[in-house]
Amino acid sequence: MTTADMADVGESQTAATPTRPFSTFEWMIAGRYLRSRRRETFISVIAGFSFAGIMLGVATLIIVMAVMNGFRSELLDKILGINGHMLVQPIDMPLNDYDAVSERLEGVPDVVAAFPFIEGQALVSGPAGNLGALVRGVYESDLRRMPLVADNISPGTIDGFDAGEGVVIGTRMAQQLGLTVGDNITIISPRGSVTPMGVTPRVKAYPVSAIFEIGMSEYDATFLFMPLEEAQAYFNMGDRATGIEIYVVDPDNVGVMRNALEEGAARPTLVTDWTQRNATFFSALEVERNVMFIILTLIVLVAALNIISGLIMLVKDKGRDIAILRTMGATRGAIMRIFLITGASIGCVGTIAGFFLGLIVCLNIESIRQFVSWLTSTQLFDPTLYFLSKLPAEIDSGETITVLLMALALSLLATLYPAWRAARLDPVEALRYE
Repeated sequence: MTTADMADVGESQTAATPTRPFSTFEWMIAGRYLRSRRRETFISVIAGFSFAGIMLGVATLIIVMAVMNGFRSELLDKILGINGHMLVQPIDMPLNDYDAVSERLEGVPDVVAAFPFIEGQALVSGPAGNLGALVRGVYESDLRRMPLVADNISPGTIDGFDAGEGVVIGTRMAQQLGLTVGDNITIISPRGSVTPMGVTPRVKAYPVSAIFEIGMSEYDATFLFMPLEEAQAYFNMGDRATGIEIYVVDPDNVGVMRNALEEGAARPTLVTDWTQRNATFFSALEVERNVMFIILTLIVLVAALNIISGLIMLVKDKGRDIAILRTMGATRGAIMRIFLITGASIGCVGTIAGFFLGLIVCLNIESIRQFVSWLTSTQLFDPTLYFLSKLPAEIDSGETITVLLMALALSLLATLYPAWRAARLDPVEALRYE
């Protein structure tokens, strides 16, 4: 066949009836290109690496985002479960009418609970050592309204908490001090009695009536609860309270409740919420989460670039086949769709596989962590370093859909240029030297 004859064939193909977009014919050709032959092994290897890269990139994004969400959710639950959503503190005058103020604050709409407390720092001592502790005095009824503490007591009980002098401590404090229920814990406060020789530290021993474990290592090792009246006597507070903890229906709605609480208190008060008290901590978590998302997105981007390189090599290798298809009547649109299907199939299947891999890992992440720790004989998740006693993971459907759409979009965009090059291939030039 001469060059003129091939040119005539190229012109005559424009009159041929075009195939229906994404027809069976186009899918069949794309499927054949995805299946490797002996001389096309290198191209198939590139396609395999592209598939693996997208799968691992999507799975890693889902897993990391789920773990970051789990950290934030668990820490938020633990911090707000023991510290309250809002804090009311006195201004200008001592808070000696705390019972009446608490009752008025509980009448404010959307307030679940309001209870007074005494708080002070002290040194606690046991048979195994000494620790710094945050001593908090509360009523027994209010301690029972803190499910994070009341529902996680073992061993011991808080029955008769107000009547006795027993204290409730965290499990890590008990372990580090070598204490159990019934043992005495010694509390030492620098603000003791005033004598002619100056202020002497106050030292008093209390029996341990209960031990709680909320799952946050810092709180389990730091908090100590004692009866409110006993705390007033120990810290020389008289009939005053440190402040009033407020629990509301929606913690994310605390900003609009500040004025209502100030009016409900009916006395000069300073109202702060959890976002103000923990702003630096949660801001750092949010920044870390966003940066991790950007960094891990690059994994998917690199895999998408692999699709581009693999398809360009496939187009170069299949130049003769493309020319023959064009001379048989295939339009440029059909050729472009064939290579779009070829590249997009790698991205779509890799994205779906990555989604299921990430989902499986997230649902079993704590078991996987324990297995890897056992296999390597190392502690992969130190509770004293990460605050929590187990590795959390919470899958957010909106974020997961965003990750999947992003991976699909990158995979589709990666196929456009190679498919366009294939469609622009001149059949005459491709067959000139065949």
